[in-house]
Amino acid sequence: MNEIVNEKINRILVTRTDRIGDVVLSTPVIEALRLQFPKAVISMMVSPLTQNLIQGNPFLDEVIVYDKQEGQKSWKGTWSFARDLRRKRFDIAIHLHPNNRSHWVSYLAKIPIRLGYKYKNYRLLTHVVPHLKQEGKKHEAEYNFDLLRVLDIQCPSKLNTRVVVQDRAQVEWNRIKSQLGLEEKKYIAINPGASCPSKMWAPSHFAALADYVIKNKNIPIAFIGSHQEHVLVKQIKEWVQSDIVDLTEKLKLSESVCAIKDAKMLISNDSGPVHIACALDTPVISIFGRNQAGLSPLRWGPLGEKSKVLHKDVGCDICWAHECPYSFACLDAITVEEVIKAIEAFEAYTYC
Repeated sequence: MNEIVNEKINRILVTRTDRIGDVVLSTPVIEALRLQFPKAVISMMVSPLTQNLIQGNPFLDEVIVYDKQEGQKSWKGTWSFARDLRRKRFDIAIHLHPNNRSHWVSYLAKIPIRLGYKYKNYRLLTHVVPHLKQEGKKHEAEYNFDLLRVLDIQCPSKLNTRVVVQDRAQVEWNRIKSQLGLEEKKYIAINPGASCPSKMWAPSHFAALADYVIKNKNIPIAFIGSHQEHVLVKQIKEWVQSDIVDLTEKLKLSESVCAIKDAKMLISNDSGPVHIACALDTPVISIFGRNQAGLSPLRWGPLGEKSKVLHKDVGCDICWAHECPYSFACLDAITVEEVIKAIEAFEAYTYC
């Protein structure tokens, strides 16, 4: 690895084509690279879903969108994409998330230094570090810096994530917010969904929580999310007795970012919006189920100082995900009363 000479790195490609939270947790890497290479051109390759989260990031020069579901779905599309990437003459590709497509793209683009984890077609890379994320001994954002140590960049003591609020999205959100009578910092946003049932608190619990907050604290509740969350809110409406604001399927991701930014706080399962809230300095309560090493809050919990994780160890060493034989006991162990206490603890601080 000693053959990597930092002075010769003028064009850097960072890849992270997975989900929302993963991309947000990768943003400290961009800042660290900019500090180390102030004159370099730094680009980041992401999926169409997450491009608006980093578009306009002050430490980035370019956002490159790789769409494996559409334009780059076929090998012909991937080859064409790699050919275009080759014209940019990157000196190094840093793969923060190991996946076959990204490794192939940088290989086909003939990027001379291809840095990543020893996992998933790693032989296409020129420099690898051990893949230890499954051990869950530190946070995902810290694991990213295992790669950067090859470039003599150390993990900072404080990791600052960053999400960019898009101006057009804020204008549209202001219009929607006004129509709904929501006042800035006067409502609580709730994300009831997640990528797996093993991360999702019961809809009946969210309904009971919403009823309590609306009736006892006179605070509006706004549910956010896409189609999956819209289905969940339909279930919640069968339980809830108060009027809630249903924003699911009504906002683009960039507008949901604005809704989280303007909220009094966010209550969410272990999911991307948690990390968006931390990046925007919005207080967040994260309801966390899984306890297995590599899946627990130690690796995936919120990084923000204004955050609270609610998590119970019910004795599971292995998470069976959607095939859980214990009916998600870890999630059921978290009561509505505990979430209410967390809300009240936040309210005791001046920032809420």
